[in-house]
Amino acid sequence: MRHTTWPPPPARPRRSTPRSPPARKGRPAAPPVAIPVPAPTAASDVEQRIYQAVFEGVMAHRLMPGTKLPEAALCELFGVSRSLVRKVLQTLAHDHIVELRPNRGAIVAAPSPEETRQIFDARRALEAALMELAVRHATKADLTALRRQLDEEHEAMHRFDQPAWARLASSFHLRVAALARNPILERYLAELISRCSLIVALYEAPGNATCEHEEHAQIVDFIEQGDTKRAVAAMDDHLRTLERHISLDRNPPVKTLAHMLGLG
Repeated sequence: MRHTTWPPPPARPRRSTPRSPPARKGRPAAPPVAIPVPAPTAASDVEQRIYQAVFEGVMAHRLMPGTKLPEAALCELFGVSRSLVRKVLQTLAHDHIVELRPNRGAIVAAPSPEETRQIFDARRALEAALMELAVRHATKADLTALRRQLDEEHEAMHRFDQPAWARLASSFHLRVAALARNPILERYLAELISRCSLIVALYEAPGNATCEHEEHAQIVDFIEQGDTKRAVAAMDDHLRTLERHISLDRNPPVKTLAHMLGLG
């Protein structure tokens, strides 16, 4: 029986050039032609440098909540125009890393306790749903990739590389989410993880693990065993522990902006 796609695709205009011959049975079709990506410009390179300097400053606890990011100072430090600095600050604001205050300039974001609670509540609920799907769909290749991720975490921990540690911790949760095979839920989690990472970087005491490596390893064990109930419970406990490590009453140290950006 022939199946009809519904709704039917719109009719395409006739083409003057001949079509490529159809792929023979048993052979893969020719890969699609790659669309060329323009090479990065000097301006985009500088934008990335400024973005990374602020991002790494936050993740390394050099830039604390409420720290001012004056446009003039950033222009002088990076030797760029004010319009370029404003563009980077707008991107950082979109990613919830800074706040743009009308007529008062940019500051490092300072999520309130209520906002922090709401973000973690939403993340726990979403990761529980994703974990159920991940246990159902995980393959041996997926588990091998997760184990490799754990090895990278362990190595970064022993290097005391806090920025790499933070990135790998977030990446672990996104890798688990990818096993659910639901890109819509995965996209929502990516935004929540970005906001949680900022909160943790701003308010967690220096020296604490962004995510405990042993807890990640236990979660992978439960996924491998196909134990949905324990995997979900382990992830929930893991996120609650992460939230408990947050202290919202830290005072920013007095340092120059260049030092806080890792430039001085």
